[in-house]
This record gives sequence, structure tokens and C-alpha cells, in this order.
Amino acid sequence: MPGRTTERMPRSGRSRAPWTLQRRLVLTVVGLLALVSITIGVVSVVILHASLMDRLDVQLASSADRSSAVLGSDNDGDRLGDTPGNPYFGTPTANSILNGPAQPPGLLALVYDRATITTGYTDDQSGTIEELTAEQVKLLVYNVTQAQTVTVNLGGELGEYRVQAETSRNGTLYLVGLPLSGVEATSAQLALIIAFVSLAGLIVVAIIAAWVVRLALRPLQRVTETATRVSQLPLDRGEVSLDDRVPGGDTDSRTEVGRVGAALNRMLDHVDLALEARQASERKVRQFVADASHELRTPLASIRGYSELTRRSGQKLPPDAIHALGRIESESVRMTGLVEDLLLLARLDEGRELEREPVDLTMLLVDAVSDAHAAGRDHVWTLELPDEPLEAIGDEPRLRQVVTNLLANARVHTDTGSEVVVALEAVGDRAVITVTDNGPGIPESLTDTLFERFARGDTSRFRGTGSTGLGLAIVAAVVAAHQGQVTVDSKPGRTQFRVELPLA
Repeated sequence: MPGRTTERMPRSGRSRAPWTLQRRLVLTVVGLLALVSITIGVVSVVILHASLMDRLDVQLASSADRSSAVLGSDNDGDRLGDTPGNPYFGTPTANSILNGPAQPPGLLALVYDRATITTGYTDDQSGTIEELTAEQVKLLVYNVTQAQTVTVNLGGELGEYRVQAETSRNGTLYLVGLPLSGVEATSAQLALIIAFVSLAGLIVVAIIAAWVVRLALRPLQRVTETATRVSQLPLDRGEVSLDDRVPGGDTDSRTEVGRVGAALNRMLDHVDLALEARQASERKVRQFVADASHELRTPLASIRGYSELTRRSGQKLPPDAIHALGRIESESVRMTGLVEDLLLLARLDEGRELEREPVDLTMLLVDAVSDAHAAGRDHVWTLELPDEPLEAIGDEPRLRQVVTNLLANARVHTDTGSEVVVALEAVGDRAVITVTDNGPGIPESLTDTLFERFARGDTSRFRGTGSTGLGLAIVAAVVAAHQGQVTVDSKPGRTQFRVELPLA
């Protein structure tokens, strides 16, 4: 109907897994062989059946000729055994044909001598002569045409017969038939033999094909393993040694798999050069940041010292000068903190070893929350600790800085009166520190870049607080250096930072 749309309903169930190349190749080979075997089998059975039918027709024609000789003719002396002592003397009957010389077993005969119909057939098992039923005679009369060989299904135990009708020299109408059971049995036996031989051959070919295909695809498997190992390398950070390559034997360009291996090696060479260039550039930047931060510490300390000295000299200064000196001192303190943070990040990027010693996380959180309470009395601070102290292996000053930064972040970016809950627990072989607040939350657009350097926003949580945007970056770098993990889960009214550290 116009304006009516019909949606196609998805099919129930999961999508079928795609076939592997090995399975497709093996099934293709086995399928082609099965098709060839079926074709050969059908052609062989058809040819054999036709040959047996021709032979049966020849045998039937010979029986018809012998039957004609048995029946004789009207001329004096023409009828075989036209003497009282001959067994065929008298009116011709079906028994005369069946008892005739050299007649094959299972022969069927019907004789009509213009007055009566006599029938019979030779039983294959007992050799006795049995008469046909009226229904079988009717089938023969209705389906047999003189001088033609036809197939008639007589039903019952007799089944199908190949029948031929003739007229003897004395005018007697007769027909003879031979059973098709032998032809059908031989054809069925041949079909059964071909089926069993083909099935066995298909099983053997399937096993051999699977082995050959697996052997042929082994180089491709090695190429896949090389690509898998490379994909598991941490290529996004640090100095990467990309030395893994496809073996030389699997890079022959004359084969399909070899071309794939060679292409993968060329790609790895390009990636290796790009990673080296990236690492060199990052090393220069880190070195510049470290050198610049180190060099800025002295002049910043001097600026701060001179401003304090001037302000405390006791000389009477104009109010504007006092305000300017205070601003110089506060900004120098802020700049010093920024430089210290940059220097710490640069050292962490260079992979400098941190101290490795047991750190009592319980006491660390107690001290950190006490300091945060003193700095932010307009907030509600709650500490939840386990019954037993927890220790982690790491650098205590750096871990203390992690907790301090998280608490400062919660204090600065939440409204007055907000509650901050600090909790510690053991989960498996990890110590988990959580800092949860009921502030406005973090915008979803900033969640992915929250732990990057200088990540700042202009929403209610990131209003102008004087933040440098390095606090959470330091948290992530320090936790990563301790083989830990830091995550954040935020929504309006609840923001939780979760830090996982290996237990001692």
C-alpha cells in the first residue's frame, strides 16, 4: 500500500560463522570428486543395464525361435514330433514351449491355438511349471504387441518381464518372456559396489586433502602468528623494538602465501621506521621539557625569593607595589608547581625507576584526608578503611601525590558543602582506592581525554580555578608506572575515581 513501509525482521539466532579456507578447499575437492564419482557410477550402471537388456533381448529372441520350432506348422511332417510317441504330439500348449530343448530358467510362455489359452512359467527355485493368474494373463494381452519386445510388470513374485509375441508357421499365437530380476539385481549390485567404493575413496581423499591443505597453509599460519605477535606490542607509547618478521622461507614472491608474507614484512619495515621517527621526536620533546623545567626552577626560585625579600624588608611601599609583589610571589609559586609537574612527567616518560618499597596505604590515606580537611573545611570528608592495613609496593611520595591530586581535584571542582568519600579495599591481589564526590559530574565529551595533559574544560566542574590541567595526567602516569590502573565513572551527582595498585 502507498505510504506503508515494511521492515524486514532479522533472522533469529546468531550469524553463522564463516568457513575457514582449509575447510572450503577440502570440501571443494571432496565435492568435485563426489560429483565425478556419481557421474561415473550413473553412466556405468546405465551402460551395464543397457548391455544386459540387449543380451536379454537376444536370449529372448532365441527362446522365441526355439518355441516356434517346438510348435511346428500345419504341413504334414512339419510339426516337430507329429507321431504318437513324441512328447510334443497333440495340441500345442505353453508346457510344450517350457519343456522345449535349451530353454532358459524362468521362462514365461502363453499359447493361443485359436480355441484355448495355455500359460505357464518356470519357477527359478523349484524348477516346476506354474500357471499365470487371470490378472497376469490380462496384463500380457493388453500390453504385448506382436513382433515387438516390451517390458510388462506382472506384479507379485514375478515382477517385471521382458516379453515378445510371435506367430508360429501353423498360425498359433504365442508369447515368451524372461524375467528382468537378474538384470536389475546385477545393476543394483554394481551401483552398490560403486557407492561403497566411492564413499571409501571420498573418506580417504578428504583425509589426504585435509593434510595436504594444512601443510600448504602452514606458511600462512606462520604469517598470521607474526602479525598477531606484532599486534600485541604496545606501539602507542615508549620505545618499541619492532624486530619480528615473517621468516624468509615464507616470503617467496612466486607463491601466493609468499607474496602475503613479503607484503607484511614491507609493511612492518615502514611501521618500524615510523615508530623510530616518532620515538625520536618524542625523545626530543621530553628532553626539551625536562631541560626547560630544570632550567626554570632556579630563576623562578630567585623571583620568588626577591619578591619575598622586598615585601619583608620593612620599607614603606605604595599599596600598588605591595599588591604587585604579592602577585609576583603567588604566580612564581604557581609557575614553580607547574615546572615541577612537567619535570616529573618528563622523568616518568623517560622510564626512570621509582622506589620499590612497602607503602602503608591506610596511613597514607589518613594523612591525605587530614590534609584535605584542613585545606577544604567547607567540604564533608569521609574515610572508609578496611579492618586490616593494606600495603602496596611502590614509591611513597609519588603515591601520596596521586591521592593528594585526586582529593584536590574533588575539592576544587565541587561546590561548597559537597561530600567526598575516600575508601580503601582489597580486591583479589589489588588494592583499590576510590575517591567519590557528589559534585556536578564530568561532561561526557571530556571523559576520554580527562587524563591527558592540560585537559581542561569550561563547564561548572572546570570553571576558572587556576588548575594547570596536569594533576590527573600525573595521577595516570604514576599509577601506570606502578603497574596499576586508574579509571573514572561520572554522572551528574556522582563522580568516582578508582585507582588499582598491586598489593605487597
